[in-house]
Amino acid sequence: MKRWIFKYRIEEVAPYIDWSYLLHAWGLTGKADAKDAVADVIKEAKAMLAETGGLECCHAVFALCEARGCGDDIIIEGKRIPLLRQQHNRPGEPNLCLSDFVSPHGDHAGLFATAVSDAFVAGYSDDAYMHLLAQTLADRLAEATATYMHMQVRTDKELWGYAPDERLSVEELNAEKYQGIRPAVGYPSLPDQSIIFAIDELLRLTDAGIELTGNGAMRPHAAVCGMMIKHPAARYFNIGEISEEQCTDYAKRRGVPADEIRKFLSKNIHKRDA
Repeated sequence: MKRWIFKYRIEEVAPYIDWSYLLHAWGLTGKADAKDAVADVIKEAKAMLAETGGLECCHAVFALCEARGCGDDIIIEGKRIPLLRQQHNRPGEPNLCLSDFVSPHGDHAGLFATAVSDAFVAGYSDDAYMHLLAQTLADRLAEATATYMHMQVRTDKELWGYAPDERLSVEELNAEKYQGIRPAVGYPSLPDQSIIFAIDELLRLTDAGIELTGNGAMRPHAAVCGMMIKHPAARYFNIGEISEEQCTDYAKRRGVPADEIRKFLSKNIHKRDA
């Protein structure tokens, strides 16, 4: 395994912000009468970025790991990472699992985490509106840091460099036109937040300034953690509902009591009709 630790200035990663998600956080998407509010929020957010542009508060850690797929698991540096598989019954559509995109004969996978330190938000604690704007903007900066680092990982042969000829605009990057995926913990393809503890054993999240709570939440809040998979056919998907049988099997593979897993997957477990 090879590991890298990065520190970025805000001005380096700010161009990669996907503004649509900031507007969504403020409830301003899809509203015809919200044009003025949209313009105001973006103007104030950009002013905030300009004020803090030289601040080196965007942190990241990346590990390039030996990996292989094994059923519904990915074995990363000898550590088994159990995963979930879709259980839908839609004809012609496969039931996907992230392990499908990692060769069982030997492959690589990436682990990553990014975070924006609380220093970015601290300067706005006296103004409730600006503090909330700083918090939501910090979330976007953490995602933008992941976008920027992922681009470096794909194109730089010193890191991974599996797509050295990639030349994509920011719009194309945010539309995920690149090869491979970076599913994040807690997102639809990787919904079990507790899997972050297994990733942390390999990645050491503290190197990105991230601490974990007992339920797997990250501190600071503006943080992202997950995997990177290079397969050209890899795509994002929603695990959706899983059966009690799969929950029990998953708990067994995780080596965790089923009741503990149910707490993390309550939104995914199919509720049988009474």
